[in-house]
Formats: sequence, structure tokens, C-alpha cells
Amino acid sequence: MSQMVRLMACAAAAFLVLSGPAMAADGMGGIHFSGAIGAAVTIVGAGFGIAKIGQAAVESMARQPEVAGQIQTAMIIAAALIEGVTLFALVVCLLSNGSYMPFKAG
Repeated sequence: MSQMVRLMACAAAAFLVLSGPAMAADGMGGIHFSGAIGAAVTIVGAGFGIAKIGQAAVESMARQPEVAGQIQTAMIIAAALIEGVTLFALVVCLLSNGSYMPFKAG
């Protein structure tokens, strides 16, 4: 099953890489998916990271209930840092999209 997933991921990546020049050939710039793909990858990565932090924190609290408050505080701080980096990455992804030009003259 993992070989099929890898093959599908490679096919999707090849499609996205090779479709950019084809869409830009009309001179109008085509459709830009870079911001949307970057935002999706950012959200998936942040969700995975926060899920791993939560999993580790709950397991630690189950093993040592007497330090649950300290573990919870550390977990919340780590999750907040991940959310901050995620927000920054989303802003960068959306601003790097070719169709969004807030400071374009004319």
C-alpha cells in the first residue's frame, strides 16, 4: 500500500511541477497554486506537530500524574509557538502568490 501512496505522491508532484510552464505559456501568467499548496502543507504540518505534542503530553500525564500541571504548561507553550510559526508561514504563502499584488502601481 505504501508503494501506491508513494507513486501517487510522485505523480501529483510531477503534475504540479510540469503544469506551471504549460499554464504560463499563454502570456497571462496562468493560474497560481503556490500559495494554496504552501498553506495546505503548512496546516497539515502544524496539525501533525500539535497532535504529537498532545499525544506525548497525555502519555506523560498518565505515567506521572503528580507533574501533570507542569507538563500541561509546557505543552501549551509549545503549541502556541507552533501556531505562531504556522501563522507566519500562512502569511508568507498567501503573499507569495503571484495573483496577489497589493502594492502594484497602476
